[in-house]
Amino acid sequence: MFKSRASRARTSGRPVLYTVVGIVMAALLVAAVAAGNAAWNAVWNGAPYPSVDPDAVTQRLKARSDEVHDGFALPDKYAADSGTVTTGACYYRGLRGIAHIDEELSDVRSFGLDWSVPDVPEATARDAQRRVRQHLAQKGWKLTHQGDRTSPKLRELGFRFENPDSGDQVDVKWNDSTTTLFVSVYAPCGQLPGEFVENDWSEADWYPKEQSAGR
Repeated sequence: MFKSRASRARTSGRPVLYTVVGIVMAALLVAAVAAGNAAWNAVWNGAPYPSVDPDAVTQRLKARSDEVHDGFALPDKYAADSGTVTTGACYYRGLRGIAHIDEELSDVRSFGLDWSVPDVPEATARDAQRRVRQHLAQKGWKLTHQGDRTSPKLRELGFRFENPDSGDQVDVKWNDSTTTLFVSVYAPCGQLPGEFVENDWSEADWYPKEQSAGR
């Protein structure tokens, strides 16, 4: 009698057990599918670009330019030309880029500010570059490219530093053909806000401090 009751109890409990196991298996299957989709999306689309405020990036690049200009510590007779922040092309990431080779993203852009100091002799350019290199290294920027080279027709001096936190870059070049110090300050690609219009970008212009004060 006792065995019969126990057997019936075990038998009556099986549907409940099967139901619980079924629910758990279904949940695990859904989670696996979701994880698989997320992993595939990550591989297909690549890492998303960070959202950026173009005006904030512009102010940062102009501040970087001020630092380099001050770091050169050139005599007053070597006047720097002004520059304008412009945007550059950015492309699809991940495997999706294979289907969109060389196709620019309209809502993702990099930022660059180029300016120069003409008519700088080599010795003066070397000293100016040395001072800027020391300044950037002391601030924790990393040297990513050494551009000094000499050929029978051209002698070049230059370097590139990168900020490990923001990815911003400072590139400085000089050659004995132009005797001009060329400066490029760069910020990596970012997702633009929908209302951004580059043609109406009033904050884009940069002027060396002495020119800005005299305007």
